[in-house]
Amino acid sequence: MDTRREFLKKAGMLAGATAASPFIPESIQRALAIQAAPGTTFLDAEHIVFLMQENRSFDHSLGTLKGVRGFNDPRILKSEGIPIWYQKNNEGRYFTPFHLDIEKTKATWMGSLPHGWADMVEARNNGKMNYWLEAKKAGNASYKHMPLTLGYYSRQDLPFYYAFADAFTVCDQHFCSSLTGTSPNRSYFWTGTVRENPKDGNSKAHLENHHMVHKDLGWTTFPERLQAAGIPWKVYQNEIGLNVGMTQQEVDWLGNFRDNNLEFHKQYHIKCHPNYQRYAKSKVAELEKIVANNKEQSKDTDAKLLTYLQELKGDLVNFSEDKFHALSQQEQEIHRRAFTTNVNDPDYHQLKTIEFMEDGVQRKVQVPKGDLFYQFRKDVDNNELPMVSWLVAPSRFSDHPGAPWFGAWYVSETLDILTKNPEVWKKTIFVLTYDENDGYYDHIPPFVPALHTRPETGAVPSGMRTDNEFVTQQQEQIRSGKPESRIDSPIGLGYRVPLVVASPWSKGGFVNSEVFDLTSSIQFVEYFVDKKLGKDVKEANISDWRRLVCGNMTSIFRKAEDNTRPAIDFVSRDQHVERIYKAREQALPSGFQEASNETLNRLRKAPLSSLGFELVEKGTKPACAIPYDIDVNLKLDPEKARIQLIFEIAGDLASTKEIGVPFIVKCPIAYGDSREIDRVWNFAVRPKEKIIYNWPIKDFVGDLFSLEVHGPNGFFRLFQAAKNSVIPVVRFNAHSLHQRVEFEFGKEAKDYRVKDAYQELGTRLKTKKGRSLTWDITKSSNWYDLEIHDLQDQHILFKYAGHQENGQSSISDPLMGGLIQV
Repeated sequence: MDTRREFLKKAGMLAGATAASPFIPESIQRALAIQAAPGTTFLDAEHIVFLMQENRSFDHSLGTLKGVRGFNDPRILKSEGIPIWYQKNNEGRYFTPFHLDIEKTKATWMGSLPHGWADMVEARNNGKMNYWLEAKKAGNASYKHMPLTLGYYSRQDLPFYYAFADAFTVCDQHFCSSLTGTSPNRSYFWTGTVRENPKDGNSKAHLENHHMVHKDLGWTTFPERLQAAGIPWKVYQNEIGLNVGMTQQEVDWLGNFRDNNLEFHKQYHIKCHPNYQRYAKSKVAELEKIVANNKEQSKDTDAKLLTYLQELKGDLVNFSEDKFHALSQQEQEIHRRAFTTNVNDPDYHQLKTIEFMEDGVQRKVQVPKGDLFYQFRKDVDNNELPMVSWLVAPSRFSDHPGAPWFGAWYVSETLDILTKNPEVWKKTIFVLTYDENDGYYDHIPPFVPALHTRPETGAVPSGMRTDNEFVTQQQEQIRSGKPESRIDSPIGLGYRVPLVVASPWSKGGFVNSEVFDLTSSIQFVEYFVDKKLGKDVKEANISDWRRLVCGNMTSIFRKAEDNTRPAIDFVSRDQHVERIYKAREQALPSGFQEASNETLNRLRKAPLSSLGFELVEKGTKPACAIPYDIDVNLKLDPEKARIQLIFEIAGDLASTKEIGVPFIVKCPIAYGDSREIDRVWNFAVRPKEKIIYNWPIKDFVGDLFSLEVHGPNGFFRLFQAAKNSVIPVVRFNAHSLHQRVEFEFGKEAKDYRVKDAYQELGTRLKTKKGRSLTWDITKSSNWYDLEIHDLQDQHILFKYAGHQENGQSSISDPLMGGLIQV
């Protein structure tokens, strides 16, 4: 264990640095240097370690990282013709993402933004993604005028996290599970649901923290399924989340931030924990003295105090040591495993003061005296680490915006422990994930289901029910007790959050762009246990829709010999322990700017492939092969009264489960009787089962029709024409395995201009009449971005963009990487 001074120095250095000597963190260097045996795969691992941190969106933390779909995304959603990088407030003023300098501003000391169910739904705005500034205003009156939701950090602020992502595999289509805050999302992480009856849409959806925290929930959790199958597991934390008598300062540094959701399930009997029982006994004695003293002085005792006293007395009876030993062996065992603490470290409840000089002033900082990893470290050293384990950090190390950003130390220390013995790391998979986005913006609209009883919301595969993924307005009014509520929304997916997977089979600086959510970690363990041990631990709580569209993370991994050591850009180390603390006295962030009318007008006319925000490191990453052989094409029905989109997945690529794909369709012009602009429909498609969906042409307001299709990993389609246009018959085949795409034109003789965003000169002219056209995409590593213009009808514009998957590793989008001039 580090000395306290070494700990604080490392924490400050990892939190943010801009000065002096270059370095790669030792923990990362060591992990990269350790090689698994040739021929091994991730199924040869023996340990899976999960660390879920708090409240950071993908764009906010990793949006400037090269090779990921961050601020450079050329296929950004638009709102009223403006890319949603530009967010509008109620005054009609537009603001854009801006840098939160971790050293020169007090950004990391300004607390969190709104991040509850209502404001998450409001920011999404039925898929338009255009209400962030109002929904996510800071609660602090001093900050309300700032568009803080749009603030982001870069490599200079978060050198450890950028180096970590560059070393291993970062996932840029990873979403939190629900449009909610911490506890509901962590419920998906540990249980796969937020309902007592996961298959019943009328079962109450627990969508706020206060509906879950220590509320005696009853549904089955995933660790229970592991326990029943005889799979060793543990949850490590310094201390549990119940009150055990620590001060608030001690709780912030030493508690588990109530981030272990297993405490909230009655079958785990958290109040039987010895530390809580000791606290309750001591507190009862203290409160009884107060009551007796008040009685002697003829004073009334506060009713809340009396209620609390009775509650504690009840807990001493109902959760006593005798009651615990009367529980079944299963209940006793899951209690012990879920609430593994550092009780054997004599200093695990203690803080120690460190002094340092700041601008000539002597400062004091309290830090943990004990080892926050005491039991985890001991189990690793003694070769007793279970097959599946979860780490839960204290508030100060959770990455939550409500605390200074010290979480990098916790991640680095975890890696240090796991790589200390090379034989341990050779058989370990370490997963760093996040529970939710706080109030921070992310530009990728989360994929959500259509409600199967409302065909006007989109479509899902035949026979699939999605009411268990939805909260109707009536259900919300009953659930929340607010008859005035207007919320009517899918529960999730929520917004993107970081996911980095470190192991001997996932190094190399790759990006993975398959859709994952927080239940993907459960699905991964299911697959791992099944293939390695032949045991079925399937989590029945996960909905059919979620299982279809969210992958099981197996596409992240490669064989040991396919993982080379990546070239990592050096980052600069902060040589002074005080840096993160000095930021407390810095000015408020001020880099945000209002967009001018001139800028907005220019954006409305900008080419569709040039809408990326130039904030990102240039370059590409190697990209994992993902099982998406997908196409969406347009067709006119025989009566020419309806436009049809045909969604299909060939299903010919190798995968370890049934892989479905979610899509979002948006109409950028006014549509329907309500004349709604940017209306959204949602789709989920199953392999080898086409979905054909119709839009009546008369429902498009005006002379044009226009539909956009957005899918994972930059997949995009645009179909636009005049209502009286002679719509060309064009079928685009992108799911070939031969590094080419093909246009199949109809029998009519027409001239087309095809514009290719990936060609060196930016355009390419081809004229074809009544036949097919094959387009070689080898030079762009199977990326394509093609526009078809009908030379006889200027209103006709079809656009096809995305990546042709062929089961092989590739590179991230070179257009997104700033390597193509549009």
